[in-house]
Amino acid sequence: MPGKHQHFQEPEVGCCGKYFLFGFNIVFWVLGALFLAIGLWAWSEKGVLSNISALTDLGGLDPVWLFVVVGGIMSVLGFAGCIGALRENTFLLKFFSVFLGLIFFLELATGILAFVFKDWIRDQLNLFINNNVKAYRDDIDLQNLIDFAQEYWSCCGARGPNDWNLNIYFNCTDLNPSRERCGVPFSCCVRDPAEDVLNTQCGYDVRLKLELEQQGFIHTKGCVGQFEKWLQDNLIVVAGVFVGIALLQIFGICLAQNLVSDIKAVKANW
Repeated sequence: MPGKHQHFQEPEVGCCGKYFLFGFNIVFWVLGALFLAIGLWAWSEKGVLSNISALTDLGGLDPVWLFVVVGGIMSVLGFAGCIGALRENTFLLKFFSVFLGLIFFLELATGILAFVFKDWIRDQLNLFINNNVKAYRDDIDLQNLIDFAQEYWSCCGARGPNDWNLNIYFNCTDLNPSRERCGVPFSCCVRDPAEDVLNTQCGYDVRLKLELEQQGFIHTKGCVGQFEKWLQDNLIVVAGVFVGIALLQIFGICLAQNLVSDIKAVKANW
């Protein structure tokens, strides 16, 4: 009888935790693979894969990088968590925990540094946006991203419309032969709700007008200031999203570590 009683007390790997971690990560893995595939497809459409030097030719941000990097990280994490849980592989589970923990602490450190060094972050954001303003016509994906940001936040340039002087097509120099000289992209324009067809030439010559006149045609506030205002107005939602992501990460780490402990306990009984 004591032997039988001892048999029932033997440790075992919890099925609920194991298959929950597996199911969660297989979704993560598929999403990551999808993001990565979209990124690689976009690069192949732009001819980047056949000309690797094109990766460094763009002066600003290529938005496809976001898909490739995020998709790559999600795929690696999803693979490690999924296969680690299914095969009860402690190495992959530990890798999953450490990698996820590293991402969590990087996010935490970024949030703290952004709060402590707000002015420096603002300057870097100004510099980042202006670098992308310079490269506006160099890449269609970057162009669409800038247009979306300017329309969404009702802004123009990093600090204001005159930042578009940094772009060779929009600058106001006498030597600029472009029809867009002293103008701004259409995404800076104040849209008329009654307008059915988008007027892509609405920003032409607008910076030749006085600043007070410009306000009737384009948004004159910079995107950095508008983004900060948006963050303040939506602070609870933004904080809620980040807390939710952090809790998911902590939950994933705890689940993986618990599974590793169960596997080790079972192996110790062999």
